[in-house]
Amino acid sequence: MRKNPGVPNNHLTPLDERGPAPDAGTGWDRRRTLDLGRCALAIDVGGTKFAAGIVTELGEIVSARRIANPQGDDAEELYSALVEVIDSVLHAVGVEPDERSALPGIGIATAAPLDRDAGTVSPVNIPAWRGFPLRDRLVERYGLEVRMFGDAVAVAVGEHWRGAAQGRRNVLGMVVSTGIGGGVIIDGRVVPGTTGNAGHIGHISVDPFGPTCVCGGIGCLEAIASGTNIAAWARAHGSEATDAASLAEAARRGEPIALATFRRAGEAIGLAVAGAVTLLDLDVVVIGGGVAAAGSVLFDPIADGYAKYAGLGYASSPRVVPALLGGDAGLIGAAAVVLQADSYWPHAG
Repeated sequence: MRKNPGVPNNHLTPLDERGPAPDAGTGWDRRRTLDLGRCALAIDVGGTKFAAGIVTELGEIVSARRIANPQGDDAEELYSALVEVIDSVLHAVGVEPDERSALPGIGIATAAPLDRDAGTVSPVNIPAWRGFPLRDRLVERYGLEVRMFGDAVAVAVGEHWRGAAQGRRNVLGMVVSTGIGGGVIIDGRVVPGTTGNAGHIGHISVDPFGPTCVCGGIGCLEAIASGTNIAAWARAHGSEATDAASLAEAARRGEPIALATFRRAGEAIGLAVAGAVTLLDLDVVVIGGGVAAAGSVLFDPIADGYAKYAGLGYASSPRVVPALLGGDAGLIGAAAVVLQADSYWPHAG
């Protein structure tokens, strides 16, 4: 591998770029030899962003890049942007095209729904991709095995492997962001479901008389508590907040509409989580994503909603915790299905 002189930004809008991490304490030390056979190429396809990274067997992110994904209805433009992100990450650690085969594989965390067997994706918030053959396109380009699963499942896996759910056997991981998704780990193993979409808690109804969701359902959790929808509800009730982040700031200042918005969203999440814990007898529920960064203005109503709806004794004690890995959880979880396949990939072996 050669020393990389730098990666041009080209036309992409970077949200975060990370080259090989500097020499530091327990983090990645660039003086160490990068053993590609013990690393994975991880990809995170979200509703509003694409990310890619090189992740070691210890869960260290060696190099990463994140961009806002292009808007519009051109499927190939989206794919080209994703490829550019992936190539820039490989370039940043000096991986030449003829060295890619040393990597054990590619893990993809993608906004759902997806068809695991067909290798296609149809993310609710990426309308340009409907039945898009993402797995096969990446296999063709990079010549590596590709393992693909939902982005919220990746958060569950990442937090179970290296985050807030380490050592727990039965876990629900949730992402509360542009959309709301989830992933389930039972007895230490991922539960994929029939099509790979198990854990999709954002599209269960928490209000049969509630708003119509983008998925076509009525009163879905996502239609009430996603970042997009809480901001819209707040504006409809007189708030001047432009997004979930500014709404959270207003709530921390005690602005009544903002507080009411987070109360509504948090109690809906608590209701959904109480149902999941009651159904599956979970040890812990880990919640991450951009909206979760609001902190106590969201988590306090979640706790109240959970206490209200989790009535049975085994489910009644609090068990909702914030994610520890932040925005890196998706990449770390995507890498885990390659590097820790016995636990996290249902078709391993």
